[in-house]
Amino acid sequence: MSMPHVCTGATLQCSFGVAPATLNVLPVNRVLLGGLPAATLMDHIPILNITPFAMCQSMANPTVAAATAAKLGVFTPMPCVPVTAAPWIPGGATTVMVGNMPALNAGGTLMCNWGGVIKVVSPGQATVMLP
Repeated sequence: MSMPHVCTGATLQCSFGVAPATLNVLPVNRVLLGGLPAATLMDHIPILNITPFAMCQSMANPTVAAATAAKLGVFTPMPCVPVTAAPWIPGGATTVMVGNMPALNAGGTLMCNWGGVIKVVSPGQATVMLP
């Protein structure tokens, strides 16, 4: 069974984030899934596409390291600003194209520069099986 494709409104979770975030997809490709813009592997831009995960718990994040040092080593999470320099890693072979880019499916992962792994929790669309 193939993974569902992802669209705007999908729920994401980072391994170092304390809360889920939302995927925002601009409708530039004019491809819709259930009336919502379909995501591609290139929809990885921080803030524009990937909203913050509330607080970051990664010591690789300079703001977390600085806050922890300022509190004499007491671990101090700081607000999350994801840094995703590379596109999504496909979650399996995809033959579906959105515009000229491969579509993002729910098995995709995204790496944050602070060491977090971002995964799709909910693809933003639901498949309904009728009897």
